[in-house]
Amino acid sequence: MLKKYTVLAGILTSLFLMLVATMVYPGGSLSDKNSVGFDWSKNFISNLFAAKAVNGSDNPSVLWADAGMIFLSVSFALFFIEFSKKIPVKSAANVIKYLGVAGMVCTFLIVTPLHDLMVTIASTLFLVSIFYITVFVLKSRLHVFKFLCIICLLIFYFTLYLYGSGSYDFLPIMQKVTFFTTIILIVALEYFTKKEDFQPIKAGK
Repeated sequence: MLKKYTVLAGILTSLFLMLVATMVYPGGSLSDKNSVGFDWSKNFISNLFAAKAVNGSDNPSVLWADAGMIFLSVSFALFFIEFSKKIPVKSAANVIKYLGVAGMVCTFLIVTPLHDLMVTIASTLFLVSIFYITVFVLKSRLHVFKFLCIICLLIFYFTLYLYGSGSYDFLPIMQKVTFFTTIILIVALEYFTKKEDFQPIKAGK
């Protein structure tokens, strides 16, 4: 039972730790350096990982946010490892497993000074892994999951477009939307799909 719900437990622990981090964040955002506390529509999640808050104060959210990111990265890595076992094509399963895990290593490194580089690498590896998963979902009869996968990819791509184009006004909100839709997709794929769902559909069935 414990092993079965490891991914979910890790994600919930991560969310709790990140929530605490937002509650102890001193303040300051890109749009208002003198703001107080963490504004979900103005602050970036990356603000939680800096030694100094945007307003110049010491940032006590660092330890909470770093711990949250560790749990999230490990949980997602475990997901990619376990989900790859459901894929009948070995080469595709290996892409999902190895690129997914590598992407999660880079995701954790986002909390370091290598932030910008790691965002690019982690996003690319993650999207490739999810794209491979989406291909197999589209071949299945998991119609709700087809919608979830496509929506998740579109939201992720749009958020990356905002990030790359420097459109920061709406980016903090889309960052949170991407974060939560990704979690929903991962949890749904982990606990509401099985290996048989991805076996080739025989003609006439």
